[in-house]
Amino acid sequence: MNELVDIFSGTDPDNVSTSVQLLLLLTVLSLAPSILVLMTSFTRIIIVLSFVRTSLATQQMPPNQVLIGLALFLTFFIMAPTLHEVNDEALQPLMADDISLEEAYNKASVPFKDFMASHTREKDLELFMDYAGTEQPDTVEDIPLTTLVPAYSISELKTAFQMGFMIFVPFLIIDMVVASVLMSMGMMMLPPVMISLPFKILLFVLVDGWYLITDSLLQGF
Repeated sequence: MNELVDIFSGTDPDNVSTSVQLLLLLTVLSLAPSILVLMTSFTRIIIVLSFVRTSLATQQMPPNQVLIGLALFLTFFIMAPTLHEVNDEALQPLMADDISLEEAYNKASVPFKDFMASHTREKDLELFMDYAGTEQPDTVEDIPLTTLVPAYSISELKTAFQMGFMIFVPFLIIDMVVASVLMSMGMMMLPPVMISLPFKILLFVLVDGWYLITDSLLQGF
């Protein structure tokens, strides 16, 4: 405990600055999973990709590691402008001791707020603002993160499930057609999923499904 006090009570400003930066880094790293999942495009992407695998009924193909890896790199690609703005406006000035820690936090939150607000439904935002008794904000910067983050999250969940429904429809039609054909032929003991799987994979490959899914996700942001 005495050593910790000595670190922050030293007369050398460089030691204090380094300690604060280390503390900030550890805090950000501890919150990184929550920031990645709830404040970026990751949620929508991983849910849509999971819907694709479920609708194809390919069990664990592609594996979870592949889907998560693809979702991560798509998230970094989509969030690149926001992350660059955070780095230029908040992180680099903080490391250069041009702004305080509180100013860096405020500057870093603005790009994320702009991104989340542009993809948040007004109905979802009003739900949390009314519950918290928050007054109508004049600008996006006035919306607290405690209100904007959950509103953005449920908006992303709704959008992802809407896209998942549209993905399911053509494959559901194939399953229904195959099941009807098998029943008409009296082959009731043969699982329809086993017969429809090759046709669903063939359809997905012919229409270049991964390209269409990725294009839809990118266009959505």
